[in-house]
This record gives sequence, structure tokens and C-alpha cells, in this order.
Amino acid sequence: MSDTVVVGLDVGGTSTRATALTLDGRRVGSGRAGGGNPTSHGADRAADELRAALRAALAEVDLDRVRAGVIGLAGAARLLADPAGRDAFDRAWHDAGLRCPYSVHGDALVAYASGTASPHGTVLIAGTGAIAAAVRDLRLDRVADGHGWLLGDAGSGFWLGREAVRRLLADLDRARTPDPLGTRVLTSLLGSAEVAPRPRHTVDTLIQAVTRRPPVELARLAPLVVDAARDGEPVATALIAEAAAHLAESAARIRPAGAAEPVVLGGGLLTGDTPLGVAVRAEVTSRWPDADVRTAGDGAAAAAWLAALDLPEVTDPEALHALLVHTP
Repeated sequence: MSDTVVVGLDVGGTSTRATALTLDGRRVGSGRAGGGNPTSHGADRAADELRAALRAALAEVDLDRVRAGVIGLAGAARLLADPAGRDAFDRAWHDAGLRCPYSVHGDALVAYASGTASPHGTVLIAGTGAIAAAVRDLRLDRVADGHGWLLGDAGSGFWLGREAVRRLLADLDRARTPDPLGTRVLTSLLGSAEVAPRPRHTVDTLIQAVTRRPPVELARLAPLVVDAARDGEPVATALIAEAAAHLAESAARIRPAGAAEPVVLGGGLLTGDTPLGVAVRAEVTSRWPDADVRTAGDGAAAAAWLAALDLPEVTDPEALHALLVHTP
């Protein structure tokens, strides 16, 4: 088994990570390239980044030893439904020298597998957007939210940024001096925290600064909320609590009350020691006290583990998960 190699890729909008692992847990190669999400960048450019990451990961690997691969990708269903996009990925796979089969899974499933080997559970992700999904037999089952910035993504980075601006506008409407979070937002968007003698002038300038940009760029303000919450600022702390409640409610749409299956938290706002991660963990523990709450880990390694599950020699998926995926 130690001669067998599996390949996993974690493909995002800003980076593509590839890893090659043996079934005894040795990392024999890794690669990194630019964003490879075809929805964001187009299929051809995404395939170029996929190819680059694969070639780096496989530079020192005997390609005849590679038996299976998995690509974890946001918008996997759209890729699979697009013949031209799938052809571009097929070419990238073959150009990297691989002749073994590969599968494409949604990034939510890969995030889930990076936190647990359990075949059943829930994954809750908050980054720029937000989504919750039930996992059954290591396949995505029911999904909640992930509706995008206009219709949903409650509790996401976009939501935090938008709400921070809305609260600032409300204060300016009341001719109140902006609170510390509002001051940070003003400085970020306008380059200065100064409010005009007539606050409505600042309101109009602020609205123009926001509406001139793509709406999703409001997510760039989320770190300001997170940092302000770390400093104990009341408005930011309240926003974090409200976001956590929204995220837990999304999970409750697809997770029964009293369920004891694991919950994996993923996305940049929930991984690491973040205020929102702490708050969501508390909300989840309150609603599902018997659940094992985990944090998502190495997505590329999790994708490699998912690839290995199709090999006949793999008879103990949980033991293999412990070897290949180092969960937080």
C-alpha cells in the first residue's frame, strides 16, 4: 500500500493547492498555483492553474504509482454540467501525466472531510459567503443558504461588512459621532474618519464609495469587524453574536434537533481562533450539546483521502483518515 499514491486538490477562487500522499501517510509532493475556480476565472484559466499545481506536486513522483484523485471545487455541479469546462480539466489532468481516474466534489464536502472521517454529519462554512450542508455517506445531502450576497449568505463576511456600513449610516443619519467600528469603516472606505459639518454629505460620499464597487467587496470590511470584536468594541461584538446566530440557524434548517453527529466549521471566518469561530462553536454546542464540533483542516489532504476510498485495498477509512488528514 505504501507504493500507492493518491492526489488531492483544494481549488479556490484565490489559490489552488495540490498534494500527493502515499497510503501510509507520507507526503511525496505538494504544489500551489493561482485561483482555479472556473466560475470566477473561466474554465481555461482555471485548468491552467490546476495543471501548474499538479505538475509541482508530482515533480518527484512516479506517475505510474498514482491510482486516484479528487478535485475539491466550489461550484462543482456547474463544472460537471459544462462539457467544455470538464474537457479543460480533463486535458489539464492528462497534461500533468496522469492516467488514473479523478472525481470532482464540492468544496463543502472536502471541508467536511478535512475535519472528520464520520460518513454522516454537518458542515458549516463562513467566508465571503456562507453555507450549511448535511453530509450522508460522505456525499452532500441537504443544503441551506449559500444563496449569494443578494438573497442570503447570512452571517458571512459580506454580511458583516454590509451590516457594519449600515450601522455607520444609521449613526450618521442621527448626527451621532461614529463609534470605534464606524471610525474604522469610514477610514477604510473614505481614507479619513472625519465627518463633514453636515453629516449627510458624508453619508452621500459613503454610499457612492460603496455602490461604485462590486457589492461582494463589502466582505473586505469583515476583518475590521473581527478586529474590533477582539478589542471588545460593543457594536462589533453584537454583530459577531448576530452573525453566529444566523449561521447556527442555517445549520438548523438541515440538521435535526438533538443530532449527535459531528459538525465541522470551515471557511476563513470560522477557522483559527476567530471571534466568530468561538461564537459559532458556542451556538452549535448550545443547540446540539452531544455533537463533536471540529474545525476544518487541510482540504487538499482531505481530497486525497476521498480519492483513496475508491481503492479496493482501503478497508479502514477512519484509520486511513488519521494517517492522511491531520484534523485540528
